[in-house]
Amino acid sequence: MARTCDICGKGVLHGQNVSHAHNVTKRRWEVNLQTVRAVVQGRPRTMRVCTRCIRSGAVQKGMRAKEAQRARTV
Repeated sequence: MARTCDICGKGVLHGQNVSHAHNVTKRRWEVNLQTVRAVVQGRPRTMRVCTRCIRSGAVQKGMRAKEAQRARTV
């Protein structure tokens, strides 16, 4: 599974570590992804979302049990 945000599409960045002696090795910067139960089109769904999207409010988290039951029956 790709390490990308389901909302904004932010992914892994590639680069290099450079030591004091200028030894160069490859490295990657991972995205801070969290697994979140979010409401998508009125139904709860599990998504992998970056923390920036969670903080900015791009994800509507959670759903009460009665609302979830009502959404499933429709």
